[in-house]
Amino acid sequence: MGPRLTIDEKRKRMMDIFHESQDVFLLKELEKIGPKQKGIVAQTVKDVVQSLVDDGMCHAEKIGSSNYFWSFPSEAAIKRRNRIADLEKEIAQVDGKIEALGSSIEKAQFGREQTDERASLMEELAEIEARWNLQQEELQQFKECDPELMNQRRKETVVAQDAANRWTDNIFIIQGWARDKFNMETSVFNKAFEIPDDLDSV
Repeated sequence: MGPRLTIDEKRKRMMDIFHESQDVFLLKELEKIGPKQKGIVAQTVKDVVQSLVDDGMCHAEKIGSSNYFWSFPSEAAIKRRNRIADLEKEIAQVDGKIEALGSSIEKAQFGREQTDERASLMEELAEIEARWNLQQEELQQFKECDPELMNQRRKETVVAQDAANRWTDNIFIIQGWARDKFNMETSVFNKAFEIPDDLDSV
């Protein structure tokens, strides 16, 4: 028993069967020829042929109830030439992009040459940024005294106070309704619903 073949080796040997014979085969014929001539295990022939069909390297056609397979050397050469042409086109596009990026880098680096003046300016910029960050930290400490924030808090307080008074009025209305409807004393109502006796508007 010879060494185990890789899938790529099996595919190459199967293509050799097609190209050397330049014939059309049934799958059963390939399952017999593959092991005898090329050492491809019969049980793997179907998968190998299907992978070649999927990659467009081999043709498959169903005629009646049978499937026929073939691949001619001239087709493979044409496909290889087309593939080479496509790759060369991609290489040209990539070369163009590399050239454009190189030009952009050169333009971006213009004026950024490392000089004493640039180093001094960068140092000054770092100091200014550090001072700015420190001032921002100090500003946060005084944020509670910000007039705009205080004004906003006042407005929010008025809204909250109005809402609290509305709820207090609603409770008084329900107290009155319970007193009139069920002859319930206010103190009894307050005790039942845990309402303080000194409840009043804010």
